Amino acid sequence: MKILTAEDVARLGSYRDIVEALREGFRAEIATPVRHHHEISAVSTLLLMPAWSKDWAGLKTVVFKSDNAAQGLPTIQASYLLIAQKTGATVAMMDGGEITRRRTAAASALAADYLARKDSTTMTLVGAGALGPHFVRAHAAVRPIKRVFIHSRTLAKAEELAAQLAHEGFEAHSVADLEHAVRQSDIVSCVTTATAPVVMGQWLKPGTHVDLAGAFKPTMRETDAEVVARSSVHVDTREGALAEAGDLLQARDEGKFDFAQIKGDLFELCRGQVKGRTSDGEITLFKSAGTAIEDLATAIMLYQKAR
Repeated sequence: MKILTAEDVARLGSYRDIVEALREGFRAEIATPVRHHHEISAVSTLLLMPAWSKDWAGLKTVVFKSDNAAQGLPTIQASYLLIAQKTGATVAMMDGGEITRRRTAAASALAADYLARKDSTTMTLVGAGALGPHFVRAHAAVRPIKRVFIHSRTLAKAEELAAQLAHEGFEAHSVADLEHAVRQSDIVSCVTTATAPVVMGQWLKPGTHVDLAGAFKPTMRETDAEVVARSSVHVDTREGALAEAGDLLQARDEGKFDFAQIKGDLFELCRGQVKGRTSDGEITLFKSAGTAIEDLATAIMLYQKAR
């Protein structure tokens, strides 16, 4: 059995490779029962995410620990178990945290490959936590991102991430004025745990792609209803969106959105069953709730590269 540490996952899992693994995963036949979601304490949420195909099965365990940030620790702790269906043997144990960070960012980049303008060069990142740099790098793997604005509740974290990304070759700036940044951006990516809107619909210029990957409960949201109302909405899975996508659920409750208006999901986009962006001026939105397909597809790719 192979053991892949976070460092191994990072070394083997380039963002572009994961994007392509996910594309194939959404085209394949992979079973994903509803994930187990348990509130095990006031600050801890346990997720169990199984998935299987003809040849592989996998299980991710995730603990979302909301008080970890104050301790300087990642809010998400996770492990991944990969099983070969031919024998039922466990073939690998992997660091699930690094898989989660990379596949979550890569799923947004996969959607952007269909929905963002081909000439997207400027990006606003809302949220400077552990996921932040992965989203910039993943989007840069599918679009020619050069300039990045970073907004965070904690200015020091935004400044630190901007310096890190500048070292990697991006023109990166921490910003306090989020509206000014969004109005200049081709892609607006939100990776926060916000419970009230931080991005407003009136700020979006024609042609913007909005990427929402943070808020993961019906009571959470990163945008106001106007963002949703102005956008062509796509999701990773309809089931996940209906259960957990607070941005869409709250926009619906405010009379600005109907789930029948969803243009497509990643299955349909990857299989060519629906179109992505239809014009340069269209505002597009992708809401990610996460699916075990993404973990299994990534784990298979990592294992095959490690062999």
